[in-house]
Amino acid sequence: MQIDLSFGHNGLKLTLPDSLAATVIRKPTMPVTRSSAEIIDSALASPIGAEQLESLASGAASACILICDITRPVPNGLFLRPLIERLIAGGIPKSGISVLVATGLHRPNLDDELEELLGDPWVQQNVQVENHFARDEESCVALGATSTHQVPVGLNRRLVEADIKIATGLVEPHFMAGYSGGRKVIAPGVAHHETIRTFHNARFMENPLATSCNLKGNPLHETQLEIVRMLKGPVLALNTVLDEHRNLVYASFGEIIESHLAAVDFARASCEVKVGRRFKTVVTSSAGYPLDKTYYQTVKGMVTPLDILEPGGDLIIASECSEGFGSDEFCEAQRRLVALGPQAFLESLQQKALADVDEWQTEMQLKPMRLGSIKLYAPNLGHGAAEVTGVTMVNDLAAAVLASAEAQGDQEIAIIPEGPYVVPFVEGAASS
Repeated sequence: MQIDLSFGHNGLKLTLPDSLAATVIRKPTMPVTRSSAEIIDSALASPIGAEQLESLASGAASACILICDITRPVPNGLFLRPLIERLIAGGIPKSGISVLVATGLHRPNLDDELEELLGDPWVQQNVQVENHFARDEESCVALGATSTHQVPVGLNRRLVEADIKIATGLVEPHFMAGYSGGRKVIAPGVAHHETIRTFHNARFMENPLATSCNLKGNPLHETQLEIVRMLKGPVLALNTVLDEHRNLVYASFGEIIESHLAAVDFARASCEVKVGRRFKTVVTSSAGYPLDKTYYQTVKGMVTPLDILEPGGDLIIASECSEGFGSDEFCEAQRRLVALGPQAFLESLQQKALADVDEWQTEMQLKPMRLGSIKLYAPNLGHGAAEVTGVTMVNDLAAAVLASAEAQGDQEIAIIPEGPYVVPFVEGAASS
């Protein structure tokens, strides 16, 4: 049998003997009955919980549109120009419209990468485009603290001061916040570093409700909602959902919380897949480009299939890691994990009110490490990678799968070609 895994730009063919019984876990087929332009136009024409964008723009002097950074395959080229043209039609001058890349604490997206991200040269030719820098004190405005979890809130000044605020993004499962998109593009997307580091500390990360596909009681989601409600003026969102082949299948637009929940409701039907059993061997990916550019992002693919992994089983993941490990801060956290061991590393995190930058991804890696054994196929990481990843490196993906099935004494395996964009649950498990 041959299975195509999401891997880099071109995918990876995994060839296995027919003696293995493979359960391939995919999104159900989602028929595309309208063009992408029609889907976007329909969403903009029927805002959820808000007036028409042109009406909101009437009398406004400025607007700020947030877009996700390069780590997300958001089809920005499909909707940025229609959004901007509607703002202009409502009376906002081009000089009053800006596009802000919601980098969180990631690196900025510049030059050719920024052009790829925007997807339409018209955008840069007509409005200002900037990256968010979470550690730039002057560019952020302090808004107080949340009441529920006492998170200090700082957001990018350009967003806070804009008359109209629009977050755009992809709605997909997220291993901490339940689902991406909507409120998440604001925080952590354009939040101050202390805001991000507070609601990514161990108090949040170790909460069992801070998990894939769950919004109910999720402390990250609750904090994000409270931060959104601290903003003044119209706060809107344009949310997109893609199928396995990156085709646009759904979009919603309107008030940020309501429109995001509408997109989540749509996405659940395809992203959350019920499976009849757990497996001792689970094979997955890091979703291909752009999510598998770094080992940092690869951790997401290790966490999302845990509901179907038997305790003591093998989680085998393929990731291109074309840009290597990730930030220097993340690499340092990984080295501390390897040096201290999982338990001592976790204990060191639990003493902190402010998490160190990017160490929360290392903390999330503890979840699969507690359950089973992680085996990573990432040939671009090179020699010595295990000293930073803390997992077992494999040079031959197919051989690793066969060895796992033999060692586990079970020829039935699970394969998740699209990685963290699909979240399997054992039948009967409920999401909220």
